[in-house]
Amino acid sequence: MLKIRYGLIAMWMLLSAVVSAEAQVSVGISLPNVSIGINLPLYPELAPVPGYPVYYAPQLNANYFFYDGMYWVYQDDDWYASSWYNGPWGYVRPEVVPLYILRIPVRYYRQPPVYFRGWRQNSPPRWGQHWGHEWEQHRSGWDKWNRKSAPARAPLPVYQRQYSGDRYPRAEQQHTLHNQHYRYQPRDRAVREHYNQRVTHGAPAPAQRVGQEAPPARSPRQQDPQRSMPPRQRGSDDARSQPPYPNTHQQRGPAHQEQRQQQEAEPRKQQSPRGYDQEQRSQERGGSYDSNRGHGQGQNKDDDRERGRNH
Repeated sequence: MLKIRYGLIAMWMLLSAVVSAEAQVSVGISLPNVSIGINLPLYPELAPVPGYPVYYAPQLNANYFFYDGMYWVYQDDDWYASSWYNGPWGYVRPEVVPLYILRIPVRYYRQPPVYFRGWRQNSPPRWGQHWGHEWEQHRSGWDKWNRKSAPARAPLPVYQRQYSGDRYPRAEQQHTLHNQHYRYQPRDRAVREHYNQRVTHGAPAPAQRVGQEAPPARSPRQQDPQRSMPPRQRGSDDARSQPPYPNTHQQRGPAHQEQRQQQEAEPRKQQSPRGYDQEQRSQERGGSYDSNRGHGQGQNKDDDRERGRNH
């Protein structure tokens, strides 16, 4: 009997843990460079916000909404969006948050920040006061609209109920499943940009935030300047390897060589007129001149002949 009682108590504790897990949000979800502190073990129960094209999660201790085909979370003074109920989440800049998300009344924030205190429960948060005058000028008129012309709520992607726990798909699988089971297309232009970025083209890169301008893609014609330069011509390299002045002795005829010899002999004539005259006489006689000795070899032969006659 005692064993049966303990068994019933253990079963009751297990069931209580499962029920509480469905109604609570635990810390744990993390993304590359992004962590919003939300982890949902099951698909959340969503209820419509009366008079608004928005759903909220009354059983979650989080500012969790669904609007125009995407989930929206306000956590730590920042907005995040995802096409799946448990992320991955992308950061959304304040100046591009959809208008109907901004207009959700304060009372539907299940975990309102401290600065919400004292604000009217049936009115939207005072975003202009929180984000500053510059934001308010950029989003002028965000809190004024015709309530009768509010669009209808988008259908909930209930197919995601079957993907929970270990069956929750990875980011690359989410896009395929979402396109197969959810045919709704966002009507809000701001939502459409986020939706196309995360569903049609895939989730943004870890370092890039949703709503942030991406660098322009390089077209095929816009190549690297270093690669687009024409190859260096061989002629230009050969020209650089040549000496700065050509060898005129090899390129010009005998007349130019004789003229150049005369030009080269002129400085020697000026430096040693006597030696130059002896060199000239030696060349006329067919001899060679030794400048170190000061007379030519032809002249030595003449001196030898003169000595032979005397003897």
